[in-house]
Amino acid sequence: MWALLIILLVLWAGLAVFGFVIKGLLWLAVLAIVLFLATVVIGILRRSAATKK
Repeated sequence: MWALLIILLVLWAGLAVFGFVIKGLLWLAVLAIVLFLATVVIGILRRSAATKK
């Protein structure tokens, strides 16, 4: 599970950098940042739910 989250975070960060480098793909950077933040939140929520059991 954690490996998948780390892979997704690296992928989203890479897409954000790619989107900022190519000015025409600014929408890609915004989308990647939103997905990065969503992945972090999901990871934190799942970790806290797993520790409560």
